Amino acid sequence: MTHPEQTTPVGHTSTQQTPDAWTSRLPDRPPRTPDAPLPGGTGSCTLVGAGPGDPELLTIKAARAIAQATVLLVDDLVSDDIVALASPGARVVHVGKRGGCQSTPQAFIEKLMIQAVHAGERVVRLKGGDPFVFGRGGEEVEHLQAAGIAVTVVNGITAGLAAVTSLGVPLTHREHAHGVVFVTGHAKPGSTGPDWVTLARTCHQARLTLVIYMGVIGAAQIQTKLLDGLPTCTPVAIVQHASLPQQRHAVCELQHLHATLQAEALGSPSVIVVGDVMQGLLALSQETGMPARQTA
Repeated sequence: MTHPEQTTPVGHTSTQQTPDAWTSRLPDRPPRTPDAPLPGGTGSCTLVGAGPGDPELLTIKAARAIAQATVLLVDDLVSDDIVALASPGARVVHVGKRGGCQSTPQAFIEKLMIQAVHAGERVVRLKGGDPFVFGRGGEEVEHLQAAGIAVTVVNGITAGLAAVTSLGVPLTHREHAHGVVFVTGHAKPGSTGPDWVTLARTCHQARLTLVIYMGVIGAAQIQTKLLDGLPTCTPVAIVQHASLPQQRHAVCELQHLHATLQAEALGSPSVIVVGDVMQGLLALSQETGMPARQTA
């Protein structure tokens, strides 16, 4: 995983620097055309959703923002093909954040953004999926606004939507699901996390699809609690690396969620989708006897 203090110009070797040392050199760099830093410290900041990984799923607005950036702060799950859309003169800072791994401190990222904007840079904070869906986009906007910095947000396709779409399944369906709930399976330190039993009962009664992000590590506990409110035979799909060439998926009943994850060696990043919209896929997997396969 990239070290929190690595900066990587596109196509060049990375170097280790502290935030202050890195930003202190920015005004002295030769001007770039057409992507030179803005004059007088009047930089800008845009939070851009990179989508689930496939660069063809980027919005036009996102691709334009990436190409115009002079500094990009890139999340761990953003694909290399998307980072390659940056200007050759742009400075790329990898600020990886992934559950279960060493992560760049959030305060470090926010300080870096503020310093770069004050140095006159066009800053793009490039996030996997959508910045406002489990991407800490709200926290970053609050800190930037508190520093007097206006922020633009460009939405991206969230992994939960891309995952089921890649399987040819909708999140909602008039016959099977009247709505959808997006929830994180990774609780904030010191928090108890979602009330899985209440969620399960609500989804069952209201006929909702449940989409769980970052739920692989806690899958055993999640399965146990969901079974307090959902039938054991509720269909579940696990999709790893949604939209990427290495995408794999498995379909099973809720009572076999944790065992399927282990048997098929499906790990992070994966999205777990629970609900009756998966009935057709579950029936097909039971007929073929092949619960996991490459799908992209």
